[in-house]
Amino acid sequence: MQKRILFFLIFMGVSAVSFLIGSEIRPDAKDAADYVEKFNKLVDGLKDGNFALGIFFHNVKIALPMFLPGLGVGWGIFAAFSTGLAIAAFFVNEPTLAQIPPFTVLITPFGAMEIVAYSIGMSRSFLLIIKIMKKTLTKQDVKFTIIEIGMAAGLLLAAAFVEAFMIESAGMQPKIKFERIQ
Repeated sequence: MQKRILFFLIFMGVSAVSFLIGSEIRPDAKDAADYVEKFNKLVDGLKDGNFALGIFFHNVKIALPMFLPGLGVGWGIFAAFSTGLAIAAFFVNEPTLAQIPPFTVLITPFGAMEIVAYSIGMSRSFLLIIKIMKKTLTKQDVKFTIIEIGMAAGLLLAAAFVEAFMIESAGMQPKIKFERIQ
């Protein structure tokens, strides 16, 4: 159990560092505007039904591959890095956001729940590949993986409702508008 907690904490750090590295890369204004346009299309798609459930299903699609033995670690690092890049794109076009350190996204209630869920998946992926390589994988490992998928899904569901509630309570529109630079 101590080993499991250690790997979980290591992958929380890996996720946070990947996010922060991505957030330090500043795209040019055109690339940032292109990203924001894609983001707005994604948000429009999420708003077609229940906004919170849309966020949940989007995040679960990102989280499930993180449980794949070995591959999940790379996917998780890529997802965290890409999220950091997304934050950087918003900072390029919105000066008020540039005053907020990127890590604050990780310490929001929903950000914290999401990083915990993703770290569960990445650390389980790492443990599974070790067990497979050592040929020591057991039915109990599969059982723990299924339980952890359920835990991650539960965290992501709660995070989605908190995120949707915070956005809607603040009177914010989840759609962000920036002028497109030619």
